Amino acid sequence: MHALRFLPLAALLASLPVLPAQAPQAAAPPLPEVHQLMKEVGERQKLVNKVQENYTYTSMQTTQDIDAKGKVTKIEAKEFEVFFVHGKQIDRLVKKDGKPLTDEEQQKESERVTKAVEAAENPPAEKHKGEGFSLSMSQMLDLMDVHNQRRESYRGRPTIVFDFIGRKNAKTHGMEEDVSKKIQGTIWIDEADRTVTHVDVTFNDNFHVAGGLVANVEKGSNFHLDQALVNGEIWLPTGSEGTVTLRLFLVKGIRQHFTEQDYDFKRYHVEAEQSKQAAAVVEKKP
Repeated sequence: MHALRFLPLAALLASLPVLPAQAPQAAAPPLPEVHQLMKEVGERQKLVNKVQENYTYTSMQTTQDIDAKGKVTKIEAKEFEVFFVHGKQIDRLVKKDGKPLTDEEQQKESERVTKAVEAAENPPAEKHKGEGFSLSMSQMLDLMDVHNQRRESYRGRPTIVFDFIGRKNAKTHGMEEDVSKKIQGTIWIDEADRTVTHVDVTFNDNFHVAGGLVANVEKGSNFHLDQALVNGEIWLPTGSEGTVTLRLFLVKGIRQHFTEQDYDFKRYHVEAEQSKQAAAVVEKKP
C-alpha cells in the first residue's frame, strides 16, 4: 500500500523531458615548470622593451614619513614624465608638490636626464647581462623555494600564480642576491602574454647593507607592483605601493610609506636630435 502512494510521483517524473548530457569539460593543461616559465617571461620582456620605446606616461610618486607612533610627519609628492631608451626607464621630474620646477631646477633636470639617455644609448658591455625585471627574477628563483603553484583569474585573464621564499642557506654573490634570501612573496604571470602582472614582496628578516654599518632594512618592509595591458599591445606599470623601515648608519631610523600611480599612457616618437635632449613628442592621431 505504501508503494501506491509513490505511483503519481513516478508518473510525473516519467513525463519530464530528458535533458541532454553535458559534454565533459576539457582538462586544463598542466602548469609549466616555474624556471622555464620565468625564462619565457624574460624572453618576452626583450620584445616588450622594443615596444616600450613608443610610449610615455605620467608617474605620480608620493612619499610619507611616519614617526614611531604611526603619525605622518612629512609628505612629498613628485610628478614625472616616463619614457624608455633601449629598455632603460628614464624619469623626467616635472613637478614637486604640485608646483612646476623653477628655471634653475628645470636646467639641472634636463642635464641629468640627458646624461641618463646617453648612458642608456651607450651602456657598458656588462650591462647587457640580464635585461629587465623578469630576467632578474628568473635568476633570483635559483636562490628560492617555490610552492603553491596554481591558476587564478586576475582582472578577468587566466594567470599563473606561485609563492616564493628565499633559502637562508643559499650561496650568494653580491647585494642583489643577498636580498633574495631575506624575502618572500607571490607573483602573478599572465598566462597568454607571459608577463608579470602583479608582485607582492615582504622582507621576512632584517637585511643589513655593509653589515648594517650603512643601512638596515627591517623585517616587515614590503612592496606591491601592478601592471596592466595598454592599447592591447604592451604591459606597463599602473602603480606600486610599499612601506619600508630602515636604520641608517646605526643611528637614524626611518619609516616611509610610498605610493606610485602611473597613468596617461601615450604613444610617441623620439627623433635623433630630440633624443639627445630627452624630449618626447606625442604622436598626433588623424
